[in-house]
Amino acid sequence: MTERWKPRQDHYYWLTAILAGRGLQARTCRVVAGVMFTLGLIPLISLLSPLGPKGLIGQVLAVAVTTCCVVMALRWLRHRWPSRAESAACVVVGTVCISIACLIPTSPVAGLLGASSFAVLSAYVTCFHRLRLLAFTWAVAFATLVVLAIRLAPLDTALAISSVCLVALVNVFAAAVCRAGIRLISGDAETNQLEPLTGLLDRDAFYERTATLLAARHRDDDRYLVLVIVNIDGFSLITGMSGERGGNLARVAVGTALSSCVRHNAVVAHVSEDDFVIADTFTTLDASPLVDRVRSAVSNTPSRLTASVGVVSTPLRPLMHLPPDDVVDEVMTIATAAMFEARKAGGNRARFVINPALSVLANPDASGRE
Repeated sequence: MTERWKPRQDHYYWLTAILAGRGLQARTCRVVAGVMFTLGLIPLISLLSPLGPKGLIGQVLAVAVTTCCVVMALRWLRHRWPSRAESAACVVVGTVCISIACLIPTSPVAGLLGASSFAVLSAYVTCFHRLRLLAFTWAVAFATLVVLAIRLAPLDTALAISSVCLVALVNVFAAAVCRAGIRLISGDAETNQLEPLTGLLDRDAFYERTATLLAARHRDDDRYLVLVIVNIDGFSLITGMSGERGGNLARVAVGTALSSCVRHNAVVAHVSEDDFVIADTFTTLDASPLVDRVRSAVSNTPSRLTASVGVVSTPLRPLMHLPPDDVVDEVMTIATAAMFEARKAGGNRARFVINPALSVLANPDASGRE
């Protein structure tokens, strides 16, 4: 297997974060549940077919497979996104269920037809899990195909060989297409740079990206660093009334709103439970257009949330020879203090700090305004 097929780590939570950040988790859960439920009904329906399972053992296994699939489908319809271990367990159980469903029909042709279902699992595992889990699914699928081919060979050897090759090709093609799609959407982002719930950068990634942003501070068109801290107003009240799910929905909504209202090269991160941060470079110290967009985006979320915002605008040129992490640390501290001032004033407002007196600099001028 080539190196490009080897993910540096399990990307389950990375793709989970992408789905969350785009508001697609619930829809994905419903799709997965629908596929599981539909596949689970097939063994039950096959009991009515002359080619379906016969005998008590075959019929019991068919009912058991349907029951397992229905239970897993209901699990995916719960409000909470499954953990990686739960997802992997569903893959293992689903693999075994498909194998059983393929082996219990009296006709090996019907079993080979059902074996095409392994392609669904191959696609899902390729998208969400490590290749070793895909290897397990393919090993079980291969063993199932061999048994079915042996049963069919005395009747039609050519059909047995061509059916096995076709099912194998469909599985490989499904995995290859999904892997290519994952590589396309991943770009150069590392899986460990994303916060799982919102799909935004985490704190460490924010520092790294902002340092890169500061590295372009010699440009003439962007001469000021703007850093914005956004805190969800009444977040503890939201979680108190709606529980963890309500808090998660609020954070995902705000994260999506912030991503949609900033420039494409701005850095947006979810750095703590109810705090988000934006870093960008401007041609002016006035960051009010950005803040207005941020507050409007947050207020237009489904729950009509509000936010307390702390903003720091500072010239880039004096920062040219300073360690980026030190600069970000101090600007973050000032912006956070400004955000707390906005909260104390009643929330749903912004506090601006323009050209603050950074301790990493030598006596710069400073001013502030509401």
